[in-house]
Amino acid sequence: MSAARSRPTDDKVAQDRDGRVDLASDRPEPEVVDSFEGTATKGAERLHRSWRALLTTGFFGGLEIGLGILAYLAVLHATGDHLLAGVAFGIGFVALYLAHSELFTEGFLLPVMAIFAGRGTFLQLLRLWGVTLLTNLVGGWVFMWLVVQAFPEFTEVLTDSARHFVDAPLDLRAVALSLLGGFVITVLTRMQEGTDSDGVKVVAAFAAGFLLAGLSLFHSVLDSIIIFGAIHAGAAVGYGEWLAWFWYVVPLNLLGGLVFVTALRLVRASELPEVPGPDAGTGPGEDGRRR
Repeated sequence: MSAARSRPTDDKVAQDRDGRVDLASDRPEPEVVDSFEGTATKGAERLHRSWRALLTTGFFGGLEIGLGILAYLAVLHATGDHLLAGVAFGIGFVALYLAHSELFTEGFLLPVMAIFAGRGTFLQLLRLWGVTLLTNLVGGWVFMWLVVQAFPEFTEVLTDSARHFVDAPLDLRAVALSLLGGFVITVLTRMQEGTDSDGVKVVAAFAAGFLLAGLSLFHSVLDSIIIFGAIHAGAAVGYGEWLAWFWYVVPLNLLGGLVFVTALRLVRASELPEVPGPDAGTGPGEDGRRR
C-alpha cells in the first residue's frame, strides 16, 4: 500500500473501519436523520388514528382556530388594524398546539413524511385530509354561530373580511395568495418540529398568525370560518359564493405546502442510506428470525 494511502489522519469521523477516507460531507448529518425519524413517527401516528380520534381532533381544531378568529375580530373591530389583528390571531395556533388538535393544513408535512418512510398509505392520507377538513369546517361553523350571537357588533368587520375573499377573482394574485397560505402554515409545522422549546413554538405560532391573518392570505379553513361568521350575521354572502372561492383555494394551499416545503424536505431525506419502514427493527434478520 502506498504511503499516501496508509497515511494516518486525525479525522476519525472521515475514516471507515479499514482506514480508508470516507468524506464526511457525503453522509447525512445526524440532525437530518433525527428530524426525519421524528417527523415520520408523528406523521404515522396521525395516519393511523381511529375514526373517533380523527373526528374529535378535527372538530376541536375548528373550535380552537375559532378562538384566534375571535381575537382577530375583536382587535380589528377596536383598532381597524389588520396587522395588529393578525398578531392576535396567533392565539388560535397556540390553542391548537397546546390542545393537540388537528388543522387540515397541518397535514401537509408530517403524514407525507410518514408515507415516504413506508409507515402509511395514500388512502390513509386522503382519509386524514378529508375527515379533518370536513370536521374543521363543522367545528368552525358552530363556533362562529356562537360568536355572532355573543358579539353582534362584529357584523361589519365580518362582512368586510368575508367579502375580501369571496369577491376576489380567480387571477394570478388569488393563486399567489393561496400558495402563500399553504406555504406559511406548512413552514409553521416545520418550525415547531425543529425545536423542543415550547416558548419557541408559541413564538412561531404568533409569527404564522401574523402572516396569515394580518396579510389576509388565502387559507381554506381559517377564511371559510370567517365567511361562515358573515353568513350567520346575515351579511350579503352566501354558501354558493363561499364554494366558488373554496374550490380552488384547497388545492392551491396543498400545492403551496407540498411543493415549497414538503418536497424539499423529501429531497433532503432521500440522502439517508436507509429509510425506516413500518416494521423497522421487527423484521426478519439475517438468520431469518424476527427481531
